[in-house]
Amino acid sequence: MEKVKVFLSDPQVLFREGIHFILSGEDDFEVIGETTSNEEAFTHLEANPPNIAVLSMHNGKYDGPEITRRIKRSLPSVSVILTMDKSDEEQLFAAMRSGATACLTKDADPEFLLDIIREVAEGRQPMIDNLLISRVASMAIIEFEDIATLNKQLDNLLANLAPRESEILSSIAAGNAIEEVAAKLGINEDTVRSQLKSVLSKMVANDQARVLIEASQRSLPSILSGAVKMKGVAGEYVTKAEFNEFKDNLMERLKSFIGELK
Repeated sequence: MEKVKVFLSDPQVLFREGIHFILSGEDDFEVIGETTSNEEAFTHLEANPPNIAVLSMHNGKYDGPEITRRIKRSLPSVSVILTMDKSDEEQLFAAMRSGATACLTKDADPEFLLDIIREVAEGRQPMIDNLLISRVASMAIIEFEDIATLNKQLDNLLANLAPRESEILSSIAAGNAIEEVAAKLGINEDTVRSQLKSVLSKMVANDQARVLIEASQRSLPSILSGAVKMKGVAGEYVTKAEFNEFKDNLMERLKSFIGELK
């Protein structure tokens, strides 16, 4: 059986070596590399992509969510597990939006850590369970409410919550456990989890799209200035038609990008 390739990155040597030691005792895992910073890790991942990258939430130039976004754009087949020093729901939510498959605290029991890594290796998404935390569900609702305002300007290009998804998140945010949510809505627990999986996918796609939009906004002045200079037009004036053409091209690129994420 082909072994699951794992790459490790953490500035704390003892923690990193502890994970290495745990995985070395399993026949189905192989640690193919280690480093101390996420920035260095990305270079190694591009050269030799693993199945799973276990990275630190706070490490080097790129924090956990940022390095996860980069990995999911360039190496979508690589699953990312982020590790945190302690449980923090805001950090957890940031990891969730960025596309991390799972999130662990560094005080996690070795057996639990191994179970999570194995779940990820088998194609499951442990991150979905975090949407069952009432405060995290509340943050997800607020996230989609914020997206709705931006979405009106983008011709509903970004993903909105479906009515059933909204009902489920609202019920969880109110403090209901998964069995209570299922009973109140007349569905089974598998359906609840399936809907939460859809919510998670939408959050990741929206986050990646928003990063692209913000980057485009930052680069817009220089792009337009460059276009003017290429045409040999004096000054910084751009016609409405030229601006609309640029905007339409950007929208097409954005639609294509979001389509690849879904």
